[in-house]
Amino acid sequence: MDLLHKLLNILFPIVSIVLFVFVFPILLLFRLLRFCVRFVLRENLAGKVVIITGASSGIGEHLAYEYARRGANLVLVARREELLATVAKKAMEIGSPEAVVVKADVSKLLDCKRFVDEAIKHFGKVDCLINNAGTGILGLFEDQLCITDHASIMDINFWGSVYATHFALPHLKKSKGRIVVIGSCGGWFATPRVSVYNASKVAQQSFFETLRIELGSDIGITMVTLGMIDTPLASDDFLTEANLKWLPKETAEECAKAIVSSAIRGVEYLTYPGWMYAIFLWVILLPDLMYLLRRFIVLTSPKASLKKWESQNGNSFHPLDLKHE
Repeated sequence: MDLLHKLLNILFPIVSIVLFVFVFPILLLFRLLRFCVRFVLRENLAGKVVIITGASSGIGEHLAYEYARRGANLVLVARREELLATVAKKAMEIGSPEAVVVKADVSKLLDCKRFVDEAIKHFGKVDCLINNAGTGILGLFEDQLCITDHASIMDINFWGSVYATHFALPHLKKSKGRIVVIGSCGGWFATPRVSVYNASKVAQQSFFETLRIELGSDIGITMVTLGMIDTPLASDDFLTEANLKWLPKETAEECAKAIVSSAIRGVEYLTYPGWMYAIFLWVILLPDLMYLLRRFIVLTSPKASLKKWESQNGNSFHPLDLKHE
């Protein structure tokens, strides 16, 4: 067995280099052709039924408007019913035939079943599920006093997506539908001061990558990894605390447009803003440099009190409490 591993250690790098030199150009050509086909053959959303979690403001709100402009029926899910009603009203004004509001918490299994059941009861089908809700705690891990507070991060970011997907899956298979997963570049770029949030996004991405393989062509999955987007999540307080105020932000409106445009073209991966692709290459090719950069961010950050934030799109918050649902 040791001899086998020694042989593999020698052969695999050689085989990898050969594949990269000869096969990679062919794969690039294939991807280019597929991009051209998808650019022309976009999905018609008129009459489709789209569930959006975390839809009361921020990215979720603007996703509702983008799908509404294309004539989709909406099931808007969040904990703040009053804000959801406002979003639903505007969505119908700009083109959605109907927008249903469901007050729910994605971290609760039965709530996820309820909003999927409500979509089926009202529209008879589900064509797209957008897992957008999320949460996190800001601060150095060693400074955090109550480790059990982190359970809510996994409950919402990971299990919330899993629960909603579990109940929507049979209906999405019938409609040959799509799942859109709103993740974060934190899933592959370990940003300091949000350790468990990053871990939850890694778990989320790994789950849906595995699910994509299991489902094959039955259901499309679009994985979205976001950089800094201008939502209540990325407030001045948050950016100052995380020592990231120097990072440029993209608007939630433009972000939503990019997500919907990618989803209707059947794109498997979207990183937004696009320049974050370069950061991904730096992480792979220059790991020592990127480690030093992130250590610098930690060492030059202000001494922080813990700040809880949630990317469930804009819940009301004081400086220590940020949310996006």
